Amino acid sequence: MIRFIHTADIHFGVENYGRLDAKTGIHSRLLDFERALNFCIDYAINNKVDFFLFAGDAYKTPNPTPTHQKLLANCLLKLHKANIPIVMTIGNHDNPLSFGKAHALEIFQQFPVDGFYISAKPKIILLNTKSGPIQIVTIPWPTRNSISVNNEHINLTQFEITKYISQAVCRIIKELASQLDPKLPAVLVGHLTVASGIFSGSEKQAIYGTDPIFMPCQLAIDPFDYVALGHLHRFQNLNGSSKIPIVYSGSIERIDFGERNEEKGFCLVTIKEKRNTIYEFIKTPTRNFIQIEVNIDESDNQTEQILNKICKYNINGAIIKIIYYLKNNQKDRVDLNTIQQHCAKAWYIVGILPVRVKATRERRACLNIEMHLKKLLELYFQDKLEYKQEYKDKLIEKAITLESELYQNNQQEDL
Repeated sequence: MIRFIHTADIHFGVENYGRLDAKTGIHSRLLDFERALNFCIDYAINNKVDFFLFAGDAYKTPNPTPTHQKLLANCLLKLHKANIPIVMTIGNHDNPLSFGKAHALEIFQQFPVDGFYISAKPKIILLNTKSGPIQIVTIPWPTRNSISVNNEHINLTQFEITKYISQAVCRIIKELASQLDPKLPAVLVGHLTVASGIFSGSEKQAIYGTDPIFMPCQLAIDPFDYVALGHLHRFQNLNGSSKIPIVYSGSIERIDFGERNEEKGFCLVTIKEKRNTIYEFIKTPTRNFIQIEVNIDESDNQTEQILNKICKYNINGAIIKIIYYLKNNQKDRVDLNTIQQHCAKAWYIVGILPVRVKATRERRACLNIEMHLKKLLELYFQDKLEYKQEYKDKLIEKAITLESELYQNNQQEDL
C-alpha cells in the first residue's frame, strides 16, 4: 500500500485583492497561498506519506521574484527534512516562452540534495519509497519546444499544430506506458487540459483550440492506477466510478471571484493494490471571497438596503465585492462612506459597484410599406396598453380622415 499527496496550481505570485502585511512586508495574498501550502505539507508530514506529487504551476509566472522562490523553497524543504520525496512536473505558468531559458522550477533541480525529482520533459521515474517502488510517468505542459515541431509543419495553422501536439503527446503516453512493469503500481501525472474538465474563474478565458485537448480514454490506460492532473482549478474526477481515477486536485487557494463558491484543497491518494485506488479530498484553509448583490427598491433608503444585505454575511477577514442594481432612470443615493465603515472587519473591499438595469425594449410590430394606414396603426396601438380601445379606435378613425383630406388636397393641386 502506497500513499501520497496529489496537489497542483500553487500559483505563488497571485497578489490581487490584498495589501502588504505590516509585520512581514509581504503581500497578504502571497501569505494566504503560503498558509494553504504549509497546511498541505504539514498534513503530508503528519500522515507520513510515501511521496509528494505536484502537477504543475508553482508560480503565477515563469519569472518568480526572490521572495516567491524563498517561500516556496522553505515549504518544500520541510518535506525533504521529513524524508518525503518530491516529484514535480512543469505547468504552463512555470514554462518560459523563449527557447533555452530555464523554467521556474529549474533551481530545485540544482539542489545538491536527494529527493527532488523535477520533470520538464515526458519521462518515467521509478521511485523507491519506504512502502515499495512506484512508477511515475510525467507529462509536463506540452509546447512546440517540448514536442518535435519542425519545418514540415511550417505551413500548418495554429489549430492544426495544436492538434498535432495532442496526438504526439498521446503517442508518448502510450509508448511510456508500454515500458512500465504491469505488476508495479503506476501513476500518470500531467499538466493537461481534458475535454470534459470544468473550467472555473479566470480559466474561463481559456479558449478551446489554443490548448492541446485530451480525452479521458487517452489517459486512463493500462497499467496506470491513478491519473494526477493539474491546470484546471476545480477539484474533479473525470472518470466517474472507473477503477482508474482521472483527478484534478484543483488549486490550493482561490484565485478570483469566479472561484468564490469552490472548496480548495489537495488529494490524499492510496494505492492499496493494482486496480484498487482510493482518494480523499482534503480542504485547505482559504480566504473567503464574498460577492454581495442588491436590487435597489425605489421605496426604501438605498444605503440601508445594502447594509441590511451585508448583515446576512460573515465578512470578517473576507475579500468582498458589493454590486447594487439601479433602474436606468433611478438616482444613485448610496452613501459609500457609510458602507465602507460598516465593512471595516472585511479584509479587502474590491469595490462598491453600481449597475444600471436598462429598461426592457419594447417589441416592434411587424410593419412594412405595403400595408394600409389603418393596418399600420392597428399594429402600432396593439402593444400600447396605456390607451383604452375606444381611444385607439378614435385615433385611427381621425388619422384615416386626415389621410383622406390630404389626398384630396393633393389631387386638387395637381389639377
